[in-house]
Order: sequence, then structure tokens, then C-alpha cells
Amino acid sequence: MTILSAALLLFLILDPLGNIPVFLSVLKPLPARRQRVVLARELLIALFVLMAFLWGGKYALELMHLRQESVSIAGGIVLFLIGIRMIFPRPEGLMGEIPDGEPFIVPLAIPLVAGPSGMAAVMLMGSGEPHRLPDFSLALLIAWGATSAILFSATLLYKLLGHRALSALERLMGMLLVAISVQMFLDGIGTYLKLPTTI
Repeated sequence: MTILSAALLLFLILDPLGNIPVFLSVLKPLPARRQRVVLARELLIALFVLMAFLWGGKYALELMHLRQESVSIAGGIVLFLIGIRMIFPRPEGLMGEIPDGEPFIVPLAIPLVAGPSGMAAVMLMGSGEPHRLPDFSLALLIAWGATSAILFSATLLYKLLGHRALSALERLMGMLLVAISVQMFLDGIGTYLKLPTTI
């Protein structure tokens, strides 16, 4: 996996376009200046959590006596469920109902940006190829930077594209995530059964 392909995968998992309506609705009661402060804070918390899972994932797996294949299979299943929800959204949104008031960590940082699928993905990257942790850190920073840029321009994008276009883009990203999740699942099964790779 190259740095760009890892960044693309993480960008799809972070799902900034799909999160725009949720972020706008949660931040709407706050003044415009406070919205930017809260958004920056939540994004930095999400980055810290994902970096912690990237660099500490290998040790967490060893502590829990989990094999890399199990994380790949579990990550594939979680990604599949997230992708299905993106393709067939529920009325209450991707992650369920959002509490009122100023958000702190939940739900914007976790689970909307740094969700279980993102944590599983970075943990899988870090534990699978620990010698490439700097590369994966750069990929995470690229994906996080693109996500931050999109979410900071959420109001403008919502006005330009509209709800329908954003929904269509989210469904497209959901389709890509489903395909990636199936590949992750098959790779995990293949590694566990020691099947030869065809690619």
C-alpha cells in the first residue's frame, strides 16, 4: 500500500462529505467564531486518537493476544457496515441521534471523524507493517488535512452542491468503502487460511 492509496482509504473512512450535514446541525446553535474553535478542537482530538491507535495498535493487539488477520476481518466487517449505512442512510443519520449543546469529543471527534472503522484501519496498518509507521502517519495527516479543509468549508460546500449532490457523493463513497471492506475481509481470510495471493 502506497502513501497515497493509504491516504485515500483513510479519507474515505473519515467520510467528510457525509459528515457535513451532521457537523452543520450540531454546530448550528453556536456563534460562527465559536463554531470554528470547536471544529478545530474536535479535529485535533480525532487526529490524536487516530495517531495513538496507529502507533500503539501493535502493542494493543499483543496485549489482547489478537492476530493481525482477526483485525483485518473485523475491520472489513465494520467498514462494510459503515459503507452500507452510507449507501442506505437512516433518518437519524450515520451514527444515530446527536445530543444537544456544545459537543466535546462525542459525537464530532469520536465517532464521526475517529470512528471504529478508522481506528481499526490505522491499527491494522500499524500492526501489519510497523516499519512503515512514518509513511502511514503521513498518509493519515494527508487524509486528516483534506477532511479538515472540507469540514471547515462545510457551509460553502452545502450551499454550492446542495443536499442531493452531497447525498449522491456519500453513496458513491459508501460503494467504494464496501468494495474495500470486502477486500480487507478476503485478505484476512486468505492470510488466516494461508491461501496464495492472486494480485
